[in-house]
Amino acid sequence: QLNASDDRGIDIVRGPILSFASTRTIFKKGFKLVILDEADAMTQDAQNALRRVIEKFTENTRFCLICNYLSKIIPALQSRCTRFRFGPLTPELMVPRLQHVIQEEGVDVSEDGMKALVTLSSGDMRRALNILQSTSMAFGKVTEENVYTCTGHPLKSDIANILDWMLNQDFSTAYRKITELKTLKGLALQDILTEIHLFVHRGGERVWLQMSLERPNFPLSLTECFLLSTVDFPPSIRIQLLIKLADIEYRLAAGTSEKIQLSSLIAAFQVVRDLVVAEA
Repeated sequence: QLNASDDRGIDIVRGPILSFASTRTIFKKGFKLVILDEADAMTQDAQNALRRVIEKFTENTRFCLICNYLSKIIPALQSRCTRFRFGPLTPELMVPRLQHVIQEEGVDVSEDGMKALVTLSSGDMRRALNILQSTSMAFGKVTEENVYTCTGHPLKSDIANILDWMLNQDFSTAYRKITELKTLKGLALQDILTEIHLFVHRGGERVWLQMSLERPNFPLSLTECFLLSTVDFPPSIRIQLLIKLADIEYRLAAGTSEKIQLSSLIAAFQVVRDLVVAEA
């Protein structure tokens, strides 16, 4: 077994790998197994040398190539292998394993904390366990708020506030309040943009859910009622807003100034707000 930290150039392929693959197994029974982790990091020469080794010693040796990017494996090697694609894990598969770890380690996890772990890990079991351990060590109890705080991800309530300011405040006030919140909680505009996209894409149900959980016995304010009614934009206006969000995300990925892109984000929502009011 050779991983990314080992030397896996053409000399290794022609030396240890070739000598291992070329010798038969004891009693001529079973197969030898060669595992090359992160094979996409191998040089072109090494991959070309490996091509012939795989073909020549297929009777007694099997090769397992693990990679992140299939495009970096030469076509000649791909044609000699059977491809297996492993997608992100579903919550149904992650939760039982997380519960087993929680029980064995005696970690105090709330129900909303478990949902936050699954949501933020995006199907990556290793990431879920790392977040669980970090949150448990930092706060003792793993709740939704603690998980989001530990990972530096914006809380749903923070996103609801940001949307509220952009839709119901003037530009200067919204810019000042969002900048203060970003500085206070150390939020990245990229993460804020991702969460806002979910709100816009799915409509107002998440805002309603969050607000009803926080204050089940109190009526919504006028601004919150306005927020709930305007997050569910008409299709034509929502399309324009999604295109604008995509442009801002592209510019952020290109390394532009967060201050300028924040201004652009607020401006996009204020233009949409005026369009909604005009149509009404």
